[in-house]
Amino acid sequence: MKLCRFGPAGQEKPGLVDADGRIRDLSAHVADIAADTLGADALARLGAIDPATLPLVAGDPRFGPCVGGTRHFVAIGLNYADHAAESNLPIPAEPVVFQKWVGCIQGPNDPVTIPRDSTKTDWEVELGVVIGKRASYVEEADALDHVAGYCVINDVSERHWQQERGATWDKGKGFPTFGPIGPWLVTQDEVGDPQALSMWLEVNGKRVQNGSTATMIFSVAQIIAYCSQFMTLEPGDVITTGTPPGVGLGQKPEPWYLKAGDRVELGIEKLGRQRQDFVAWARQD
Repeated sequence: MKLCRFGPAGQEKPGLVDADGRIRDLSAHVADIAADTLGADALARLGAIDPATLPLVAGDPRFGPCVGGTRHFVAIGLNYADHAAESNLPIPAEPVVFQKWVGCIQGPNDPVTIPRDSTKTDWEVELGVVIGKRASYVEEADALDHVAGYCVINDVSERHWQQERGATWDKGKGFPTFGPIGPWLVTQDEVGDPQALSMWLEVNGKRVQNGSTATMIFSVAQIIAYCSQFMTLEPGDVITTGTPPGVGLGQKPEPWYLKAGDRVELGIEKLGRQRQDFVAWARQD
């Protein structure tokens, strides 16, 4: 099942994407695709609805973030061995965990603003995990029972603030608009093995990232179990799980980064695709 949120920012409605790729309105059944919708029983009730009985959404509405009400936006760094190598960093012995501020979350195709004075804004295609069941001190063998579904995330990053302004990565990861999520939340039954998904990213039509979740250092189950030892993951929380090689920081013979006017397109097998136009920062009073 593919769930989505559509409509103007801040006014998104819940939707279901049918077999023909059309959005069906779920408003008569749920208020939002958020915490109360993401448990196993709630998802089963939605899955039992015949999409043909739902109102068809006309036109080409905006996709919002595919989950609402997220409290924690957790991120994992250096989770692909070849990406660690291109970053000139050792393979971590434990997951590298940081936070993206929830205020950076936006729709998958919304414009991304390059921060003021930034010359090192970078891209990262990543598998997103949406939590459906509270997770605290979870064992790895049970970890996937706490997953509602998966989505595409662009972990947009500002490398100057991430790497050159002290030891805390968070500063370079949570600028406004730096968290495109969606277009869909795809439930586990439709995804299958989360460690067998191909992924890609293009900048201005040039393919720069090609990878697979099969090359993660720490699996989705390991990440959930690990994080649940020091924080409680709640329904609607999102974990973005790391990126394969090909980011701007790792380009040869020298790094290159995004500028106003660039377009980034990215996707993950079974989970859909995103498109962002990068725009210059402008004062908003």
